[in-house]
Amino acid sequence: MAILGKRSVQNLVGVHPNLVKVIKTAIVNTPYDFTVVEGVRTQARQMMLYAQGRTAKGDIVTFADGVKNKSNHQVKSDGYGHAVDIYPYINGKVDFNNAIALKTIASHIKSVAKQLNIGITWGGDWKKPFDPPHFQLK
Repeated sequence: MAILGKRSVQNLVGVHPNLVKVIKTAIVNTPYDFTVVEGVRTQARQMMLYAQGRTAKGDIVTFADGVKNKSNHQVKSDGYGHAVDIYPYINGKVDFNNAIALKTIASHIKSVAKQLNIGITWGGDWKKPFDPPHFQLK
């Protein structure tokens, strides 16, 4: 039985209670341990991510500029962020490159959400941008 670590719990602060419920339920019997690396984002953080691959080094990771087109990580009118990013947590560290574990975790999280009757979307099901660490409320 796994539990969310201190960083994951902190990164869930401000995230919509329904998404928090899915993550907290999924961690209990997850096939691979995972960590929540990001929940709510500030506008400044979103703008920095949007700059990647455009005016800053790196690959394009988002199409949400944080101003005109807000990310689901940013706080919505209901006062909550509606997205989280997770990665497998294996052998005491975040594993950014384990696509198999991440896909297995995603299947598990989607199954838990369905059982809880909470609609979510997984970024790994998207074509563009393909975003396998990302989960958001529908």
